[in-house]
Amino acid sequence: MSNSSSSTQFLLLAFADTRELQLLHFWLFLGIYLAALLGNGLIIITTACDQRLHTPMYFFLLNLSLLDLGSISATVPKSMANSLWDTRVISYLACAAQVFVFLFLVAAEFYLLTVMSYDRYVAICHPLHYGTLLGSRACVHMAAAAWASGFLSALMHTANTFSLPLCHGNAVDQFFCEIPQILKLSCSHSYLKEFGLIWFSLCLLIGCFVFILLSYVQIFRAVLRIPSDQGRHKALATCLPHLAVVSLFISTAIFSYLKPTSISSPSLDLVVAVLYAVVPPIVNPLIYSMRNAELKNALRNLILVVVFQQQ
Repeated sequence: MSNSSSSTQFLLLAFADTRELQLLHFWLFLGIYLAALLGNGLIIITTACDQRLHTPMYFFLLNLSLLDLGSISATVPKSMANSLWDTRVISYLACAAQVFVFLFLVAAEFYLLTVMSYDRYVAICHPLHYGTLLGSRACVHMAAAAWASGFLSALMHTANTFSLPLCHGNAVDQFFCEIPQILKLSCSHSYLKEFGLIWFSLCLLIGCFVFILLSYVQIFRAVLRIPSDQGRHKALATCLPHLAVVSLFISTAIFSYLKPTSISSPSLDLVVAVLYAVVPPIVNPLIYSMRNAELKNALRNLILVVVFQQQ
């Protein structure tokens, strides 16, 4: 294969060679996917239906759940289908679409997590100005900016990656089409432009991460001054899980895209990809709901309403 235009398909990483292990992978990913659908779907329905949750914090949480649903739907179902039908094939256009959709949603999610840290900073450090700084119009603008930034970033990286000539076959050593793995197939030195774009994007993400850390430094300083133990516990319960998700997300993504080739291996690449592409959509609903009394009460009330209406 001399260049990308002559390629009509890619071969994704096979999880197993035996039929039994392929089916095990299918059922495992099916359980993970259904858990993500259930958790994020319940958050979306609950925050949309309960008027008491129509606040900036839950508006951003609804957007986060939408992004999580989209990102895991861009990768896991195709991997499940390949294992079920005993194939590794993904078409060239489907691979490009998968790269674009996944990057779009993942980049938008990180920008949204940055906005959510600002929301918590204002809510805890400047509560008297919360309504002014985070009105409904400002929240819509910030969420739209996160989605638009993710779209532009994905468009730039996808167009540049799939314009590169490929000289090293069509086997992608990952369970979905991932830019670092596609770059391994490109001709010598042809990937340097895309690598430069990756560095630029990661610098933006690191800048956002620094902003998040600085926001939480201020938040923790303010929390320590709260006289009420209950108030301090509530503030920490909403902030610490957010910081944990961001830290896992940024560390695994940076490692995946910038790790030296000397330590790269299919098993390591697979584990890292699962950590930043599959784990967050499952974990986010858990940490945002299990430690959130308002959301749990709203979900309980919604379930009771549905049960009584059926009776």
